[in-house]
Amino acid sequence: MQIKLTPQQQEALAGYTAFVDQHVLPHADAWDQAEHTPPEIIAQMARHGYLGAVVPAERGGTGSDFITLGLLHGAIGRGCSSLRSLLTVHSMVAFTIDKWGSREHKARWLPALVSGELIGAFGLSEPAAGSDAARIQTTAVASGESYLLNGHKKWTTYGEIADLFLIFATSDNKPVAFLVERDTPGLEITPIRGMLGTRASQLAELKLTNCEVPKSNRIGGLGFGLALVATSALDIGRYSVAWGSVGILQACLDASLAYTRSREQFGAPLKDHQLIQQMIANMRVNHEAARLLCYQAGFLKDTADPDTVIQTWMAKYFASTHAMQAAIDAVQIHGANGCSPDYPVQRYFRDAKIMEIIEGSNQIQQITIANDAQRLV
Repeated sequence: MQIKLTPQQQEALAGYTAFVDQHVLPHADAWDQAEHTPPEIIAQMARHGYLGAVVPAERGGTGSDFITLGLLHGAIGRGCSSLRSLLTVHSMVAFTIDKWGSREHKARWLPALVSGELIGAFGLSEPAAGSDAARIQTTAVASGESYLLNGHKKWTTYGEIADLFLIFATSDNKPVAFLVERDTPGLEITPIRGMLGTRASQLAELKLTNCEVPKSNRIGGLGFGLALVATSALDIGRYSVAWGSVGILQACLDASLAYTRSREQFGAPLKDHQLIQQMIANMRVNHEAARLLCYQAGFLKDTADPDTVIQTWMAKYFASTHAMQAAIDAVQIHGANGCSPDYPVQRYFRDAKIMEIIEGSNQIQQITIANDAQRLV
């Protein structure tokens, strides 16, 4: 079997690469230090169709196949993990509306999400509910033609600037999902600063106090908020993070190759020292292996194979684990320079750690992968 991109996928990748080289890489460190994503770069991504990549063409998006979608997220991840995080959560919301939303939901919100007029964010995690999503304590109580939402969401990526939140709650002890607009009375948004990694992703915590949401904003049926809506959205999120981790691996390899060619120690270029070569060899092999796992997950998504779910878990686990190791080695290769804000490898190091935690921690992934292996025996 030969894995080869189609001419259309190769052309798309070339465009993504050029975009990142011109518009992202030169500015990513400054965005990280400022803990801010400029609206101009979000508008540029919208103009290129990146914000609507998961939305079918008949609904105004670009309707990318999943391999092409992965190439986009990997390319953006090579340049800036925070910006890739925007694509992640925005795509999760758009995908959810397209898959589970009513005709009115799609007509009302998809065009604005595709154009970048609205930014979407995903509100599942809470102070006491992270990996164990079933522990969410946000409640939704029916009141006439509305629901009253009360609860506290945390670590909401791009929550600081988002216009439309996909919020998960329980109603009569059944999980339920809602689309909540930013200006809804009772919704309080507080930015979170000083995070370890993806610092430009403008995290926020959300407090909902008798937040009145129309019943028409419920998405999916009562009781299906986690089993269907959240699960399918999180699968898209894990796929994005897996490809984003491939991007970090590539960035670490690129930075290490450039540095070892230009730096000389003990009378020889760093690239000629065998222990340095060992680290670079590992980066290259692990990047290739992670990329192939992501291709497999994307191929299975494009062919509607249910095995794509576990393959995506494996791709995310492997890619994030080895992105972290590549970042450790890249910092080591750079020495003290690797700890300086003058070199991007310190950002890759901090961002890679986040990849091991978000969209299912590596420990949760190991449990899931092992349990699936038992199923196959």
